[in-house]
Amino acid sequence: MLCLASEEARSEDFRSALAPFFEKYCNDCHADGAAEGGFRLEAVGPDLSDEASFATWERVFDRVRTGEMPPPDASAVSDADRSNFIKRLGSPLHQTHAKSKGTVYRRLNRREYQNTLNDIFGSNLDLESMLPEDGRSHEFDNVGQSLSISMVHLQQYISAIDLVMESAIATSVDKPIVTVKHANYADTDEGKKHIGTAWKKLDDGAVVFFRELGYPSGMLRTANTNQPGWYKIRVTGYAYQSDKPITFAIGATTFQRGAERPTFAYQSMPPGDPTTVEIDAWIDSRYMVEITPWGIADETNAIRENGIDGYQGPGLAILNVDLEGPLLEQFPSRGHRLLFDGVKRIEIEPSNPSQKSKSWYVPKFEVQSSDPVSDATTILKRVATVAHRRPVSPDQTKRYVELFQSQIEQGETFEQALRSAVAAIFCSPDFLYLQEPSGWLDDYALASRLSYFLTRTTPDAQLLAAAESGRLATDPEELLNHTRRLLNDPRHERFITDFTNAWLNLRDIEFTSPDKNLYPEYDSFLLYSMLSETRGYVASLIRDNASVRHLVKSDFAMLNNRLAQHYGIDNVTGPEIKRTPLPKDSVRGGLLSQASILKVSANGTNTSPVMRGVWVLERIVGQTPPPPPSGVAGLEPDIRGASTLRELLAKHRDSESCRSCHEMIDPPGFALESFNPIGGWRDRFRSLGEGEKVNLMINGRKVRYRIGPEVDASGKMQDGKSFDGFVEFRDLLAADEDQLTRTLA
Repeated sequence: MLCLASEEARSEDFRSALAPFFEKYCNDCHADGAAEGGFRLEAVGPDLSDEASFATWERVFDRVRTGEMPPPDASAVSDADRSNFIKRLGSPLHQTHAKSKGTVYRRLNRREYQNTLNDIFGSNLDLESMLPEDGRSHEFDNVGQSLSISMVHLQQYISAIDLVMESAIATSVDKPIVTVKHANYADTDEGKKHIGTAWKKLDDGAVVFFRELGYPSGMLRTANTNQPGWYKIRVTGYAYQSDKPITFAIGATTFQRGAERPTFAYQSMPPGDPTTVEIDAWIDSRYMVEITPWGIADETNAIRENGIDGYQGPGLAILNVDLEGPLLEQFPSRGHRLLFDGVKRIEIEPSNPSQKSKSWYVPKFEVQSSDPVSDATTILKRVATVAHRRPVSPDQTKRYVELFQSQIEQGETFEQALRSAVAAIFCSPDFLYLQEPSGWLDDYALASRLSYFLTRTTPDAQLLAAAESGRLATDPEELLNHTRRLLNDPRHERFITDFTNAWLNLRDIEFTSPDKNLYPEYDSFLLYSMLSETRGYVASLIRDNASVRHLVKSDFAMLNNRLAQHYGIDNVTGPEIKRTPLPKDSVRGGLLSQASILKVSANGTNTSPVMRGVWVLERIVGQTPPPPPSGVAGLEPDIRGASTLRELLAKHRDSESCRSCHEMIDPPGFALESFNPIGGWRDRFRSLGEGEKVNLMINGRKVRYRIGPEVDASGKMQDGKSFDGFVEFRDLLAADEDQLTRTLA
C-alpha cells in the first residue's frame, strides 16, 4: 500500500510541476470545458503505468518538444519554458518506460511457424493460410504482446504438423524419377491455330511473339507438372528484328479456377545467336509454363492490315522450353531422415503382388524395431533438440516417450505412435515460443533471437554450433561474423519482405488497382519492379550500414529497365534490379520517390495529400497524427479535374478543429503531389473530364486521359520553413538526422 501511495504521489507531483505551463499556454483550448481537437487535459489520467495514459502523455510531450504545440497563432513559448516542460515531463516518462522494459514471452507468428517447419522438414508447404491471423502492434506481427494463442491455434498446429509429416515421409523405396519435358510453341494446338496470324514461325523452328500476350497467351500445355516440387525451367530464344534485348516473364498458369498464376522471374533475350536462360521455381501440380513478352507492341496494327510475314517490328523468338523436375534436395527427404534415421522402415508386400503394377497402388510401410521404446527415445530426443532449438534434458524427452508408449498400448503402430509424439513436440511451448531466460541471454537464446530476427526461421547448423561452443554470447567478433553471414544468406529476403510489408505497408501494394484509363502504362512488370526496388534498397542500406539520411535522400537507386523507363532515366538495361548512380538533378533517390511508396500511399485514381502526409509522418518522421474530430467529413477528390485536392483542403483548413493537425499533415503530402498514384513524375494532373487532349499511344492504344491543372508541390513546414517542390522538402527532411534516427530507434 505504501508503494502504491508513493507511485500516486509521484504521478501527482509531475502534474503539479506542469500546471504553470498548462495555465500559461494550454488551458484556454484544452481545459475548463474547452476541448479543441477533442483533447482535454482533465481527461488524461495521471497514472503513467496505465498504457493509455502513458501514450497520451507521450503524445503531449512530443507535440510540445517538436514545437507543434502550442500552435503558431497562440502565445509564443519561451525557450526556458519549453526546456523546463520537456525536463519535468520527460523524466517520469523515461522512468516509467525503463521499468516496463523486458521481453514478453513471444510466440512464433504464423509465417515464422511455416518457415521453421518447412526448413526442418525440407518441405515447401503453405501452412500460413491454415493458421489464424496474427495480431499486430504498430503494423508489426512479431510483437509478443499481440501474439495470443487459442484452442483454434492448437487445433490448426496439429493439422499443420500432420500435413508436414505426410509430405516429408517417403511413399516409395525408389528415388522418384526426374523427367525432362521438351516443348515448343510450333507443336502445340495454340501454335497451329495462331502461327501465320498472331505468331510467326521461322525457318529454325522458333515461334515469334510481336506483342505482349493476352490472347493468345504464352501458355505451353506440353510443359506441365504432374506433382508439386522444385523444377528447372530453361528457355531458349533470341530477340528478333531488334538491336536490343527483349524482356519477358517466366510464369505458370493453370485451368484450376481461382488458383494463383505466379510469375517466377523476368529475363531478357539478346539479339543474335540463340541464348538459354535458366531458373528454378517451385510449381504446384497441374500447372503449365507460360512465357509473356514485355515492351513490344504492334502500335500501328500493321499485322492486322498487312499480314505477319512482312512485319518489321521487334519480336521475341522462342525456340524451345524445357521443364525438368521435380528436383529433390535429397532422398529420402530431410524430414524423413529426422523421423526414421536409425530404424528400419520397410515396405509391406500386398496380399496380391499384381497390385504393385496398378496406377492406383499406394505402398504401405512399417517400422521394424526390436526395442521400440529405446528407438523412439533416440528419435524423439533428436526431434525435440531440433524443435526446441537447444539440447533437451532426459525429463523433457521422457514426457514424449510416455506419450509414444501410451499410443502403442492403445494398438497404434510404431509409426503412428511416433507421429503423435512428434506432433506433441511441435505443439509444445518449447517450440511455439522463443525460450529466453531472464537476465542475460544464453548462447542458444541468442542464436534463436538472431536467426528469427534476420532470417525468420530456426537457427542453422553453424549458429547452433557456435551456441554449443559457448562463443556466441561471450565473443563479440563471433556474433558479428554470424550477423554478417546471415545478412548475406538468401533467407534474409524473408526479413526484408516482412519488415517492408509492416514498416512501409507494402503488404497493401495491391489493395487498389490503378485506373486503366488514367494510367495505361501500369502493368504487372512495373508492380514486380516496384517491390523489388524498395526491398532491394532497404536491404542495401542494412547491409552497408548506410547513413540514416539515405532513407529520404541518396545518390543511387535500385533500378531495372522497367523502372528506368518509368522514371525517365537512361542507360539502364535488363530486368534485374541493380544499384544505379543517379544524375545530380534527379528527383529519385531515397524511399519517398520510389514507386511502391507512392502507390501504397495513394489509391488507383488519385493522390491525397492527407493520406500521403499521414504516411510520411507515421513511417518516416515517427509522428502519429491524432484521428480527425468526429463529424468531420472526409474530402472527395474531383476526378473531372476542375478542382485540385489542395484547393479543397484550403477550405477544409478554415475549420478551427482541423487546422492544427493539417498544418502538420499537409506539407509532406503537398510535396509528394509531384508524383502520380503509380510513382511517375508529373507537372500537371491527369483527368477523365476537363483538360487538354493528349496525342499519345501506349501499348498500341490511344490514351484516354486529359491533362488538367498544374501541380503545386510547395508548402510550409510546421516549424515555419518553406519549400518549393519535392526536392526542397526532401532536403529539409534529410537534414534532420536526429528525427529520422528516432523513427528507427
